[in-house]
Amino acid sequence: MAMIIMILAIGVPIVLSVLNIVCFCSNKVSAKIYKVSSTLTVFVGGFLYLLLYCLMFDPGGDWNEQVYSFQTHYSVSTEYMPTLIILALVGLVGYFTLLFGSAEKLPPLVSVFCVAAVIMINVLHIAHAIQISNSIPVNQDPVNQDVFILFYVYHANLLLISATTLRKHIREMLVVAKNKGMDVSDNVKYRWIYAKMTKFSHYTILAFVALFILIAVLEIIFVLCGQGIDAPIKAFTDTAGWTFSQQTPPPPMAYDGHYLCTVAAGGHRKVVKPLRYGTRLGETIVVNRQLCVANAFEDYIKEKLPRFHRFIRGVYDKYGYPISKHITNPTRADVVYFIMKPLEWAFVAFLYLFDVQPEKRISRQYEYCGK
Repeated sequence: MAMIIMILAIGVPIVLSVLNIVCFCSNKVSAKIYKVSSTLTVFVGGFLYLLLYCLMFDPGGDWNEQVYSFQTHYSVSTEYMPTLIILALVGLVGYFTLLFGSAEKLPPLVSVFCVAAVIMINVLHIAHAIQISNSIPVNQDPVNQDVFILFYVYHANLLLISATTLRKHIREMLVVAKNKGMDVSDNVKYRWIYAKMTKFSHYTILAFVALFILIAVLEIIFVLCGQGIDAPIKAFTDTAGWTFSQQTPPPPMAYDGHYLCTVAAGGHRKVVKPLRYGTRLGETIVVNRQLCVANAFEDYIKEKLPRFHRFIRGVYDKYGYPISKHITNPTRADVVYFIMKPLEWAFVAFLYLFDVQPEKRISRQYEYCGK
């Protein structure tokens, strides 16, 4: 399993990158191989990109939601996510139309609008590359630095396959123009230069005109759907902690290692019975009896049986935190509180059996805060 994950995470991007570079630099690569490598780059690369994003950034919510101190907020606002999805879909349709279609068989307007769509999706993914860029220098670990580079390997490949496909399409358009008698000069060199300069420049202008028309139509759709004319911009600015972010998030939730008990302390007051605010490792959180007991038990185990403590901590980190991410409201917190109750009683029994001053150990776990 580890080998499979390694191949997917590192081997696949390397192979696809090499193929894309070869296709960009050489015209001798078969069209079938190029189409396969481009398609895999978009979809397999996109999947790996999202997987890497979740692993490295651990996104916990929108800018106005409280997340744990070790998490980040979403780099794109979920409120305006539909806008970006529509833009991405339009861009992908345009790209794959050019990739699998022939310039000779495409109507002229369809052709230029596809080129405009490809330009648009490239602007979109470059914007996201810039959006996450401010988080990369923060981590000084060389290994993690290398992992972050994989984000930009994907962005670079998208630019590469887009350029290759656009070049292929423009060359096909020049052939079509030539077959229609566009070249009237007897001078071969002059005819070639004239065709390249005139047709390429005219086609580029048409593509950019089509780009603005396409964006205008999409903006009208966004307004009608309630997203707003500035939705693509707000998707990046209505965030916190990223390059284009303009929002100030609430203070992060404290992380003390007791995921389930910490979250359960946020249940209904009559159920979880919060005692007070407590400070631990510089963070202030709501403290109840169950949380103090769980922390006191771990404190005793860590003090007396450090090896066993490392084992149970590893198991709890593996399963406790993923479960805690689903505790998103007071009712679920209440349920977890009741599920953890037998463990709380077992911890108390253990402390009273082995610790000389169990209540003192329980009470000292969180420094009193008078909030």
